[in-house]
Amino acid sequence: MQYQAAAAEAWGYVTAGRGATMDALERVERLASESAVVIFSVSSCCMCHAVKRLFCGMGVSPTVVELDEDPRGKEMERALSRLLGAGSAPAVPVVFIGGKLVGAMDRVMAAHINGTLVPLLKEAGALWL
Repeated sequence: MQYQAAAAEAWGYVTAGRGATMDALERVERLASESAVVIFSVSSCCMCHAVKRLFCGMGVSPTVVELDEDPRGKEMERALSRLLGAGSAPAVPVVFIGGKLVGAMDRVMAAHINGTLVPLLKEAGALWL
């Protein structure tokens, strides 16, 4: 057991419970603030694909963080789940616009339908029209 923990630390994986969550949360916040639109996704998720297509179809070029391709993706996914308050529900896709959490697919689609998504994108500088 000690060998597994030491190997994980040597490879840069965070294994501590609460510390891992804080590190992952800090990483999520940093990544979310680096671009106008950031989507946390899993490459095999159909809802993630739909959200990415929505933004691309609007002429927005989001930064996409594929959690399944990141060595610390699982920790970030748990941090996103806590941010959303989504106990056992899938934590992806999660969208940030202008560094602010918009939410998961349901919130993004609701904002699109009720007309509040475009103003958010314009305010963040992701859409110019």
